[in-house]
Amino acid sequence: MSYLLRHNPEDLKMDEEGWVLVDDILNKLGIDFKMLEKIVEINDKQRFSFNDDNTHIRANQGHSSKVAHKIKFDEVKFPKTYYHGTTSKNAQSIMKHGLKPQSRAYVHLSKDVLTANTVGSRHGKDVVILEIDGSQMKFDGHKILESKNGVILVSYVPIKYIKKWKG
Repeated sequence: MSYLLRHNPEDLKMDEEGWVLVDDILNKLGIDFKMLEKIVEINDKQRFSFNDDNTHIRANQGHSSKVAHKIKFDEVKFPKTYYHGTTSKNAQSIMKHGLKPQSRAYVHLSKDVLTANTVGSRHGKDVVILEIDGSQMKFDGHKILESKNGVILVSYVPIKYIKKWKG
């Protein structure tokens, strides 16, 4: 389901904000609504959400398709320090070139060190936590967005806002 709603809807009709009819995803996955509700409810990253009347579903963020740029995310009004977990090898490149979204539409940032560490550990054992000055980014005119499930999204983080977290 994550692949379908975030990267390749295949034959599902997806609107410009990533919404797919619930009935279509149920047919595609061969499950009932009760099972779909359970998947949305128990997903540890809260990746999916229903619209107000539960007739449509979409991924909250993490899209590699053009859909993500059309989704209306909330803009963060009072940004703070954010974190990004990565490996030491990637951190070296990031400290030279900034944080880029790679194959995704946005760079994903965490609100806390623990989450950033969990994310970083998916890429290797030598986790490095980077600290991002969200307040200064916003002051300098960068848009900082937040997905429905609390992930901070930015199009790019220039190196001047990044430093290694000292803990």
